[in-house]
Amino acid sequence: MNDHVTTERRGALQVIRLNRPEKKNAITRAMYAAMAAALKAGDADDEVRCHVILGREGVFSAGNDLADFLAVATGGEGGQEVYDFLLALANAEKPLVSGVDGIAVGIGTTIHLHCDLTLATPGTVFSTPFVDLGLVPEAGSSLIAPMILGHQRAFALLALGQGLPAAEAKTAGLIHAVVEPDALEGAVFAAAEALAAKPPEALRIARDLIRGPREAVVARIQEEATHFRARLKSDEARQAFMAFMSRK
Repeated sequence: MNDHVTTERRGALQVIRLNRPEKKNAITRAMYAAMAAALKAGDADDEVRCHVILGREGVFSAGNDLADFLAVATGGEGGQEVYDFLLALANAEKPLVSGVDGIAVGIGTTIHLHCDLTLATPGTVFSTPFVDLGLVPEAGSSLIAPMILGHQRAFALLALGQGLPAAEAKTAGLIHAVVEPDALEGAVFAAAEALAAKPPEALRIARDLIRGPREAVVARIQEEATHFRARLKSDEARQAFMAFMSRK
């Protein structure tokens, strides 16, 4: 397993943790591959009843590692690892529970659209500056976010790039609960353990009924990915990435 993504078993829970705090948990291609592998392995293991996804104190994820984006924007290849992870996320067979503290940017926000329960701390802000980087929404967010938030709030998040604080995210239905930082992981594990204790087949059917068919979500992920790959090599994106890197 990649050192920047750790996995552990906690009873019937599989805990996947982003573990690159020195880079604000910016996600590299290797990290995407590790998370995809963990989700698939957990789904294939009958002893795993629920996936838990966590970051570190004060930071869930600053989004995709921009060095990877810049490499593609300047002529490199890549991105299959991201796509594999998004499909594993969208098609996950076990419930997904996530906990978010602090920074949640780009995929650090859209990952939670696929989670069945997300808990966040009061200081958390969800943001998706895709258009500011010359890109487009990803992870099926252009389909799922309007269904949850309504058109205008989803447009403000995904196109305007306006951040959504945790309290507003709860009111809007993006997350399940807001809890204090020192109680976050305990609350996440309690929710996941409660799900893991349910009759598994009844829970699976209930979850499938609530989530609905995955085909439309997968199709939108594919459509977004086509645009995203093209945009990565656009002049707009190249200029935005270089400007961002020069500021760093």
